[in-house]
Amino acid sequence: MEPDASFLSRNAVDTLPRGALQARLAEGRPLRVKLGLDPTASDLHLGHTVVLQKLREFQDLGHTVVLIIGDYTARVGDPSGRSATRPVLSPAEIDAHARTYTEQAAKVLATDERLEVRFNSEWLDMSMEQLFRLVRNATVAQLLERDDFSKRMAASEPISLLELLYPVLQGYDSVAVRADVELGGTDQTFNLLMGRAIQSAYGQPPQVVLTVPILAGTDGERKMSKSYGNQIGITEAPGEMYGKTLRVPDTLLEPWYDLLLGEPVPAGLGPRDAKRALARALVARSHGEDAAAEAEAGFDRVFIAHELPEDVPDVALAAEGGGTLHLPEVIATIFGGSRSEARRKLQQGGVKLDGAVVAGDQLDLPAERLDGRVLQLGKRQFARLRVS
Repeated sequence: MEPDASFLSRNAVDTLPRGALQARLAEGRPLRVKLGLDPTASDLHLGHTVVLQKLREFQDLGHTVVLIIGDYTARVGDPSGRSATRPVLSPAEIDAHARTYTEQAAKVLATDERLEVRFNSEWLDMSMEQLFRLVRNATVAQLLERDDFSKRMAASEPISLLELLYPVLQGYDSVAVRADVELGGTDQTFNLLMGRAIQSAYGQPPQVVLTVPILAGTDGERKMSKSYGNQIGITEAPGEMYGKTLRVPDTLLEPWYDLLLGEPVPAGLGPRDAKRALARALVARSHGEDAAAEAEAGFDRVFIAHELPEDVPDVALAAEGGGTLHLPEVIATIFGGSRSEARRKLQQGGVKLDGAVVAGDQLDLPAERLDGRVLQLGKRQFARLRVS
């Protein structure tokens, strides 16, 4: 195998069909390497960077990455890996998300002539005649071979015709951009292979399919997804990114080092120090070395030295008629949630003033006692009170 083919497939799950990547690279021309992203959330997360890093490797070898923003397929909703139809977003939500994706992907990809960004609304807003020609190339039996569809059929759960169209529409994306290679997670294998079939039906050489591992989310169980609330966004604030990384289960250290940094866990480091090194590296990639150092110092100041963060926001409050403030209402107003939840936090010792725990029965406090003091909820929420 050519050295670059071996390099590009070294940590992939599958390269299909066998030997196809080597043959395509042997043509001696820049390949068109496709990745489709549906803008169903506003932020890309660390799970996306696994495949983005593989795309960057193609770019570094002189190939062209074709990043397709699925502003049209997002209106359908990809059910891959799901047991039910995804919620449908409004066109305005999809468009707002799509506008941020190129900027976020640029944290990993080169943004010169080796990157081509396309929106699949360019070609999928087609006539009925064009749609009929497209769907003739797939059978219902073929589509129902997909694992999530077959499971839902067996469970007598509904599958919409629109969902059945999704793999066919994604496959046509490959036709529209004349993809030589398409990348995706292992949950996308069916869709990527459908792209090969659709390309063949339109007289194009079928693309090579390269799948990468799926990154587990911060819960250590399910794949990283905003829908599951277990994601770390690549544009999250440095402190948030650093803190979230330190809280992942120890079982994620080996796969996260491998998939996100491309290296093993440093020898001789225990889980705590290995997480700190991982967190620094991830923050530095998104925000720079200075931000990573500041995030680590801020974490140590608050959680190890138990000092206040340097950037506590000021919050203006007005005292009630008697010159007092109802603390549960203050907590709910500043940090969100209900007053009953705030009272529960007080009773559990989760509220502090200037680092001292507030007694659970102290619900109404004099305004002068609160003015200028730092209110803390839990370990990570702070506000300096300015009472008038």
